[in-house]
Amino acid sequence: MEGKPPNGTGPMHVPLGHVVANEKWRGSQLAQEMQGKVKLVFEAGLTPVDFYLPSRSCILYVTEADLVAGNGYRKRLVRVRNKFTVLDLGMVLLPVASQMEASCLIIQLVQEQTKEPSKNPFLRKKRPLISELSLLRTVQQIPGVGKVKAPLLLQKFPSLQQLSNASIQDLEPVVGQAVAQHVHTFFTQSR
Repeated sequence: MEGKPPNGTGPMHVPLGHVVANEKWRGSQLAQEMQGKVKLVFEAGLTPVDFYLPSRSCILYVTEADLVAGNGYRKRLVRVRNKFTVLDLGMVLLPVASQMEASCLIIQLVQEQTKEPSKNPFLRKKRPLISELSLLRTVQQIPGVGKVKAPLLLQKFPSLQQLSNASIQDLEPVVGQAVAQHVHTFFTQSR
């Protein structure tokens, strides 16, 4: 497999529709459930990682037995964290009831990679960059709007004209009733 990380750690390039699995999963119910739905490639020496996905992410499968047995799973997490320090380490815990359910989740994660990014529920929604810092500072001057609510308003209403024309009902879902009233009053009194 191209781009195999040294000692089984670090990011790995996995083609769309493929999953690279640790050899220990060969013959498991999880692997059998994935066969035919995604291209499953087994590699030896992927420890501490169990599965690599096309999204340049990896999966560590921790069973209930691992949790009961002791700190072994924690050591795996630390090893992964130490190897991926230069990457965004957004570790997510997804509880599953069985290997079959885990296989369904992995298949769904892989299949979602082929979708358009805006329609992919697994990708984080990136906040659009605000083009002008002066616009952000201006919106922060509205009573009740600060560093947190100003970017939220500018995501929904990217210009002062759109923000000033917004009704209280338009503003409430973004900043709440009280701040929506402050914003609306600010612009209606200024006219």
